Amino acid sequence: MIHLDGTGGVRLAADEREGQRRPTIILIHGGGQTRHSWGGTAAALAEFGHRTIAYDQRGHGTSDRAPDRDYTHLRFAEDCAAVCAAVQAEDGIAPIVVGASLGGLAALLVEGDLRPGSISALVLVDITPRMEPDGVARIVGFMLERAEEGYASLEEAAAAIAAYQPHRPPPKDLDGLAKNLRQDPDGRWRWHWDPDFFLGPTPVNGAATAGRFEAAARRISIPTMLVRGRLSDLVSVETAREFLVLCPHAEFVDVNDAGHMVAGDRNDLFTKAVVGFVDRLERG
Repeated sequence: MIHLDGTGGVRLAADEREGQRRPTIILIHGGGQTRHSWGGTAAALAEFGHRTIAYDQRGHGTSDRAPDRDYTHLRFAEDCAAVCAAVQAEDGIAPIVVGASLGGLAALLVEGDLRPGSISALVLVDITPRMEPDGVARIVGFMLERAEEGYASLEEAAAAIAAYQPHRPPPKDLDGLAKNLRQDPDGRWRWHWDPDFFLGPTPVNGAATAGRFEAAARRISIPTMLVRGRLSDLVSVETAREFLVLCPHAEFVDVNDAGHMVAGDRNDLFTKAVVGFVDRLERG
C-alpha cells in the first residue's frame, strides 16, 4: 500500500504492484466503489509484467474525504491528472489508465480536456459521455437507499446486492465485500464512501454536462478501448455507438453476462480484454 497526492491536500490510498514493463497501468474505480473492486485484473496485469497502481478516489475507501465537500467530476479529474503527472515524472512515459464509470469520466476529462498527453492509452469501463438516465437513477437509488442506515451484517449487505444484481451469483466468501464497506462504531456496515459524495452541496451527478464529455471524447487521439457490460443499464448499444462516432479509432468489447460492474461480474472476460489490449499496444 502507498499514498499518492491528489489536489487540494487530499491524500489517496493506493495498492501498487511492481513490474518491469512500462507504461505503468493506473486503475481507477467507479463511484461508490474502492480500489479493491478490480478482482484479479491488477494482479493479472502485474503478472503480465506491468507495474500497476489502483487507488481509492477522494472520499472513497481509505483515501481522504474532500475537506471542502467538493465531489464534482472536475475534482476527480484533477486528482487523476496529479497521479498521472507523478507517474510520468517517475517513469518518463505517460501511464495507461483503466477507468470504470466515474474513474473513466475523470480520465476522459484529463486527456481530452484538462491535460492532453497525460495518458498514453485509455480503457473506459462501461461509461460513455451520455449515460442512460434510468440506469443512472437505478444506481444512485441503490447507493443511497441504505447509505445512512447501513446493514446489520455483511450477509445482509450481500443479500441486498444479490437483489440489485440478480445476474451475479452471490459471493461465497464475504472478505471481498468487507473491503467495500466499513464497520462503524455502532456495529453497522456502511458503504466505504463519504455520504457527501451524493448528499453534499456539490454532488458528482450535477457537476458536468454530457456536452463537455462529448467534446473531450472527440479530442481523444490515444489508443482507446470501450468495454461494455452487455447487461448494462447505464451504457446501451446506442450510447456505445455514439461514443464510437465521437472516437472512431476506439476498440469496443461487449462482455457477456456482465452489467455495469463489469470487472466484478465477469472478471475473467474483462481481464482477458484488458490484457489483450495492452499486449496489442506493445506489439504495435
